[in-house]
Amino acid sequence: MTVKEVLRAHAGYQAVHAGTQGARAGTRGARAGTRGARAECGNVRADTRAGDAGTRVEGEGGPTSSAAPAATVAAGRAAQELGIRRAEFELAVHLGLIAVVGAPGGGRPRVHEEEIARLREQPGFPDGLAERVRTVGTAEGAALLDIAPARFTRLARAGCVSPVTFYLNRYRAVVWLYLADELAAFASREPELLAGRTPSGMRTMLESGADWRPRNWRSQRIDRLLNRTRDPWVRTAVQASALDPVQLAEVVDDPYERAYLVRVRPEPVFGRPGSMAAREAMGELMLADDPDEILWRRVNLTLELDGAREDRPAPRPGDDGGIRTAPTVRAGAGSRTGTAIPASAAESAPPSVRPGAPGSPAAGVPTGKGLLARLGWRGRGAG
Repeated sequence: MTVKEVLRAHAGYQAVHAGTQGARAGTRGARAGTRGARAECGNVRADTRAGDAGTRVEGEGGPTSSAAPAATVAAGRAAQELGIRRAEFELAVHLGLIAVVGAPGGGRPRVHEEEIARLREQPGFPDGLAERVRTVGTAEGAALLDIAPARFTRLARAGCVSPVTFYLNRYRAVVWLYLADELAAFASREPELLAGRTPSGMRTMLESGADWRPRNWRSQRIDRLLNRTRDPWVRTAVQASALDPVQLAEVVDDPYERAYLVRVRPEPVFGRPGSMAAREAMGELMLADDPDEILWRRVNLTLELDGAREDRPAPRPGDDGGIRTAPTVRAGAGSRTGTAIPASAAESAPPSVRPGAPGSPAAGVPTGKGLLARLGWRGRGAG
C-alpha cells in the first residue's frame, strides 16, 4: 500500500468515525427530547391529578348541598361500634336513647355517624349505655333487690315495677323483662316494700287476681310513642291502638277516619313479630282489658280525635292530597331472648261499615254528641 492509499484510508476512517459520533449525538438528542416530552407529559398528568384532587377537596370542604345525605351506618354496625348487642340496641332505640333515621326507599333504619360519635363521647362509655338498657327477668330482678322471686312477682303484679318488654318462652308463655336501672331506683325509693308484711290494700288487690304488668307496659309504650310525634292523627292512632275494633267504632264512627288511623299508625322500626304466636301475643297485650282502663283510653282517644279533626279532615276517596304526617325521630323496640316482640301496634283491619250508611258523619264534622255519649257511657236507669 502506498502512502497516498494509507492517507486516503485514514481520511475515510475519520469521516466514518465522525459520522458515527454525529449519529450517536443525534440519538442522544432524540433520547433527551423524548425524556423532555415524557417529563412534560408527566407534568401535565400531575397537574391534572392535582386539579382533580383540588376539585374533590373543594367539593368536600366547601358548602355542601342540602340534598347531600349525611353519612349513616346500618343498625348492626352501629351496635358494634357502641359495644352493645343487637337486642340492646333495639331496646335503646325504643327507649329514645339512640336516634335512627329511615333509609331511602323504605329500607331498614340507619344511624348517623354523628349520633354514634355523640354516644361515644358520653361519660362512662361503653358501660354506661349498656347498663341503661340492661334488662332482667324475675329471678335476676329478685336477686338484684335481695328479695324472694315470689315477692318480686307480687310487687310487679301490684304495679310497683313496670316491665319494659317481654318475650315468649318455648311454652309460648309471656316472660316479662324489667330495666335494672328502674329496679334500683324503686329499691331506693320504696325500701319498706322490700321487707316485712305486704300492705293490706296491696294484699287485697293481689288476692282479687289483679295483674298490672300488661297495663303498665301498654301505658309506657303509648307514652313513648306519643312523645315521638306531633301529628294529631298519628297521636290519635296511637291512642286507638289500645282499643278493639268494637270499642274503636263506638268512638270513631266514621269508617274513613278509622281506615286513616290504620294507615298512619306508627310501625315498628325493626319489623313486626315474625311468628304467628308472637303476633297473637302482641295483639292480645296491646288491647286494654280492664273497664277503667278502657274508659281512660276512650277519653284520651276522643280528645285526640277532636284535635285531629280541627287540624285537618281525614282523606276520603277521590282526595288528591297526600298523607301529611310529622316525621318521627326515634322509634323501635327490642327483646332479649326467645321470640322477638317489637313494641308496635298490631295492625287490624277496620270494621266493614258501608260508607255513606245512615248515621255516618261527614269527614271532619263533629257528630254533636256529648262526651259521655260518645264514650258509650250510660247512666243509671238506662236500658
